Amino acid sequence: MKEFRVDQLLVRQYGTRREMGAQAARDAAETLRALLARKEEINVMFAAAYSQSELLSGLVASDVDWSRVNAFHMDNYIDLPADAPQQFSNFLTRYLFGLVPFRQVFLMGDTEADAPRYAALLRSHPLDVCFMGVGENGHIAFNDPDMADFHDPLLVKRVELDLMCRNQQVHDKCFETLEQVPRYALTATVPALTSADAVFCVVPALSKADAVRAMLTEPVREACPASILRRHPNARLYLDADAASRL
Repeated sequence: MKEFRVDQLLVRQYGTRREMGAQAARDAAETLRALLARKEEINVMFAAAYSQSELLSGLVASDVDWSRVNAFHMDNYIDLPADAPQQFSNFLTRYLFGLVPFRQVFLMGDTEADAPRYAALLRSHPLDVCFMGVGENGHIAFNDPDMADFHDPLLVKRVELDLMCRNQQVHDKCFETLEQVPRYALTATVPALTSADAVFCVVPALSKADAVRAMLTEPVREACPASILRRHPNARLYLDADAASRL
């Protein structure tokens, strides 16, 4: 394991994706247990993506009192059938929400009208921890470069997904063709994500290597939304060898 900092961001690089995900899950569970030792309940946001699979399976197997954890997720497609397996609320129900006994699970809706409701929930349940990945275009949640605003006044908003983001959904085999990928989504904004006291960002795979390089070596700016993590006082980035290969 290789460890270094870029500005305030702690970066940990592992030889394999399995090692990366397993250690991220162990560190995350330790953080959750420490929070629960001093708080009656905590609020946690999760990302829905196959890049998070090892982290999620490790968390499911961990010794955390989930009955005191309120769960959120960071985005949801608009105009996708409610029962579609690609819908992020359904993905997380399959791989996390339906597997451990959370205190409450707050599911995001699939229309723009749901943004104020979900934002109000985030205001009344300040995030303790946020688990996220990074997209091929450097996005966090669905804050693509042309939609990201580091000073966004909103907590949740409707966005139009850029072409690189939509193509990633095909690369990840979530959809068979680009035409099937929705054009619009609801997303937690950059300020909502980074409001969490602790951030765990887990990024495997060669397809993310360019985004990781931009995130860590280029200026902190909306052109690479993930670069904002370099300004977070308590964020960790977990990489496998492929994701780190262009550093």
